[in-house]
Amino acid sequence: MARHTLSVLVEDVPGVLTRVASLFARRAFNINSLAVGPTEIPGMSRITVVVEAEGDLLEQVTKQLNKLINVLKIVELTSETSVQRDHILIKVRADAATRLQVTQAADLFRASVVDVSTDSLIIEATGTPEKLSALLSVLEPFGVREIVQSGTLAIGRGAKSMSDRALRTA
Repeated sequence: MARHTLSVLVEDVPGVLTRVASLFARRAFNINSLAVGPTEIPGMSRITVVVEAEGDLLEQVTKQLNKLINVLKIVELTSETSVQRDHILIKVRADAATRLQVTQAADLFRASVVDVSTDSLIIEATGTPEKLSALLSVLEPFGVREIVQSGTLAIGRGAKSMSDRALRTA
């Protein structure tokens, strides 16, 4: 099965996220990643959904999503036509003896240390899932205590705006 990233522009109203997620659940799709937030236009939100699916099944779900009242526009974003990033916070065991090594490992991945305590560091990183996975494998020997990861965020490349097109057709 192929990985697909869908960007769904919706009206910012109660229940719309539930209806979108339920549509995937009813079709037995496992959502790998889900991120929701406001857009540049008041009253609109963008839902970014990452799923693994075959093309025909995904097309069926996309058609059903388009039928939902509060869904304004759906675009599939490929890695070639968009910028896609995940965000992660990692709490790593780091005492005085290992703190410099952990910090240097984070620097290699352009990650930032955002909190320091006597026995741990919290590292913040943004990147592709592959980059974040590589960072985790480098930090694993030090002792990863906790991980919090966002869903994938994606935006189309170039001057075109998804919301501009949705407003013209709405």
